[in-house]
Amino acid sequence: MILAAAQTKPKRGDIDSNLLDHYRLIELAVTKNADLIVFPELSITGYERENASELTFSENDSRLNHLKKLAVENKIVIVAGAPIKINDQLFIGEFIISPDDSVSIYTKQFLHEGEDVYYQSSFDYNPTIELENKKISFAICADIDNPLHPKNASENKTAIYIASIFFSPNGIPVAYKALQNYASTYNMNVLMSNFSGESWGSPSAGKSAFWNNKGELIAQMNDSDSGLLLVQNQNDIWTSEIVID
Repeated sequence: MILAAAQTKPKRGDIDSNLLDHYRLIELAVTKNADLIVFPELSITGYERENASELTFSENDSRLNHLKKLAVENKIVIVAGAPIKINDQLFIGEFIISPDDSVSIYTKQFLHEGEDVYYQSSFDYNPTIELENKKISFAICADIDNPLHPKNASENKTAIYIASIFFSPNGIPVAYKALQNYASTYNMNVLMSNFSGESWGSPSAGKSAFWNNKGELIAQMNDSDSGLLLVQNQNDIWTSEIVID
């Protein structure tokens, strides 16, 4: 199993440009035989609040078509984030696009302070997937601040916990401490993807990372590059590679 965390520098509100970045990094991950690639929180639009309604994706948005094509043709799971409108409610969500051409939606369960002015939270959209008989669960940013979230994932027999975040330089040490703790406490491997460029007019911290299920930090990116963090599991031993875009 090979997993990839994409570390990106979004262009604010520029969906077309950000999608091109997604395509390029997906194709790069394919050359490394990745089975899954995950992008940061709201990766397609960049993190937004006030103008999120202008950047909204629908459940079956045609702008996902090329991502679906890449998933099917290359047998790779793609996890990409956007504001998603479902039944007239707006969520911080992500599309989980599978090689069988299916699309599941995960919605952020625990909102950061101020997000509730623009977004709803929900526990109703919480899919899991399996790769090589390992159950994978998902989290978005402030989800990891609430210990209930990884606890629920563990009780659902999660083997790999994947977090898409937008954390600042001040916040990233908190994220690292929490994710390392969840990995060791719940015997889960943890993969985290963060922006490395400004979003919402604020700096992001990069440092996308992976911890094994003992809580050991296997690999991390720096705070400034865009590219991929790749981890491979062979006989329960994880190795890593970082590819700068």
